[in-house]
Amino acid sequence: MTAPVRLSPNSALDVRSQFPAVGDWHYLDSAATAQKPQAVIDAITEAYARDYATVHRGVYQRSSEMTGRYEAARTAASKLVGGQPNELVFTRGATEAINLVARQLPKDGRNRVLLSQLEHHSNIVPWQLAGYEVDAVPLTPDGCIDLDAAEVMVTDEHRVISFAHVSNVLGSILDAKRAAEIAHAKGALLLLDGCQAVPRLPVDVASIGADFYAFSGHKLYGPTGIGCLWGRYDLLNALPPWQGGGSMIDRVTFERTTFLDAPMRFEAGTPHIVGTVGLHAAIDWVEGLSLEAIHAHESALVAEARAALSGIDGVTLYGPEDSAGIVSFNVDGVHPHDTATILDDVGVAVRAGHHCAQPLMDVLGVPATARASFAAHSDSSDIEALVCGIEQVKRIFG
Repeated sequence: MTAPVRLSPNSALDVRSQFPAVGDWHYLDSAATAQKPQAVIDAITEAYARDYATVHRGVYQRSSEMTGRYEAARTAASKLVGGQPNELVFTRGATEAINLVARQLPKDGRNRVLLSQLEHHSNIVPWQLAGYEVDAVPLTPDGCIDLDAAEVMVTDEHRVISFAHVSNVLGSILDAKRAAEIAHAKGALLLLDGCQAVPRLPVDVASIGADFYAFSGHKLYGPTGIGCLWGRYDLLNALPPWQGGGSMIDRVTFERTTFLDAPMRFEAGTPHIVGTVGLHAAIDWVEGLSLEAIHAHESALVAEARAALSGIDGVTLYGPEDSAGIVSFNVDGVHPHDTATILDDVGVAVRAGHHCAQPLMDVLGVPATARASFAAHSDSSDIEALVCGIEQVKRIFG
């Protein structure tokens, strides 16, 4: 069931009470994984307790009904990013989605991939494992991917440009449409890592001109273990199967096997059935609020947080001022792990470390950062608690 939209007079979202795990806890680690609204928890519970059955195999009614729900989730997930159901593959997450493309995409004699200095490891390592030579686009002074540099760097040897739509460390937003134009001008394909974008920005792969788009469910207020790969159907259906097993075959003999068309050829074995139900519930919940409202809400919180933190002596902020829901920072002379530990003692949860972006840490010249990331349930009380916690950090470390 879609959650009701509730807005406070200052246009901030008022949904905190719908998150049973949040309460008075100041959870600022949504970029790592989102807490779940009650509507998603209820959908998962009911799917296991009352509605559970396998999909695509049973002729009995409950199996047929669950198959319908599974495919309805595919339709909802594809629609969320502006695609069609036959272009949407369910995966274990965005990491598996990127690995699928990196391993299965024919190189066609082109063995280079153009990434950026801010990429998550899951958008670096798969390309290395698949035998690509990696080139990394530098960043602008405020921490965005430098597309002017990308336009110069891309060559006829690049099979793919693969960028984060939103940085998981800096929150910087890519001009994705221009990235697509740069890729296509050289005959390269564009894959976007949408993990941080899909929960907080409207996405339309058609208007962007993307060729592949990967995102995860657990950052979108859904369950873990479920994610999506959207791909242009002509490209997706030309890829060879990813894994072999049940559900992805047309005909099997000991001499030869033929395979189903995309997307089913990439979904071998029994899928994460209830994961798709939870994902669908999360999509309904997000669309009940609207991604435009979520983005406006998080943008206001980012502005408030950056203003508050910039007023504290000895605090360094990273990334652009208009970042999408994420603020990374350090306290001078204090390791981010110590900062996060003290913040935890006062009920504030932030991320500390390299955030699976070690090359970016090298660019920033630090071993790690602390990261506060917002969600629909976040509010000004979280920022007030964060500021008080940082002042405690400064008192302890003098």
